[in-house]
Amino acid sequence: MDSTRWIRTVGVAAATLAMLAGCGGTDTTQPPSPTRSAPATLQPPDASPTAVPASFALPQGSEPIELDPSLFAGVALDHPYWPMAPGSRWVYRETDAEGAEQQVEVTVTSETKEILGIPATVVHDLVTADGETIEDTLDWYAQDTLGNLWYLGEDTKEYENGEVVSTEGSWEAGVDGAQAGIILPADPQVGQAYRQEYYAGQAEDAAEVMSVDEHVEVPFGSFDNVLETRDFTPLDPDVEEHKFYANGVGPVEVRQTSGGSSHEVLLSFEPG
Repeated sequence: MDSTRWIRTVGVAAATLAMLAGCGGTDTTQPPSPTRSAPATLQPPDASPTAVPASFALPQGSEPIELDPSLFAGVALDHPYWPMAPGSRWVYRETDAEGAEQQVEVTVTSETKEILGIPATVVHDLVTADGETIEDTLDWYAQDTLGNLWYLGEDTKEYENGEVVSTEGSWEAGVDGAQAGIILPADPQVGQAYRQEYYAGQAEDAAEVMSVDEHVEVPFGSFDNVLETRDFTPLDPDVEEHKFYANGVGPVEVRQTSGGSSHEVLLSFEPG
């Protein structure tokens, strides 16, 4: 996921989940000073697939992790900071340092895509400028039984003059070494750090929870107790964004704080 674009991409006990976990990648997404927990406890070989590890650290860097599909079956995407019922639609205005504007429309479809045996919800993300398509992306999300919101990949296309010029950043968990990541932990706590996605050299976004009590005002409205995350990637270490999620609404603002000065705000939201 290109770290400069919005939504294409938020206690360990709350993130504990019934899955197999493996350690062994290099942690390429560790921020300067996050609160880190101990590595995941591995299941013994004879454990049932749904056994819960004694402890589980949020995924980091390239470390492999195996998700248990039974932990996702029938679970709605109802995370408090980003509820994604089918039919939900967000419209954003993005402004760059020169004042040029783009419109971003994010729509939760009723479609699913099976990834690693998990029925991931398909979310359509369309970026336009003056009515012309700039980027067209399908993102794949799933939520586990404890409430963690997972990111399982994306199919993205960049356009120029109506023609596809790049699919860079596309990835799918389980394909060519790509690993799923977490977009929002079940219970975000200040200091939590985690990978959002991992596909070596293509998509290595990560985030750190900075605050859960921010106040944000955007064209759509004014919000208190907003979740703030710091988003970054080792693929472009000079770029950093702070994203803001309002309870019951989802992402409402993104501020690029390093590597540029783009700003994105929520114009409208229609729940599904």
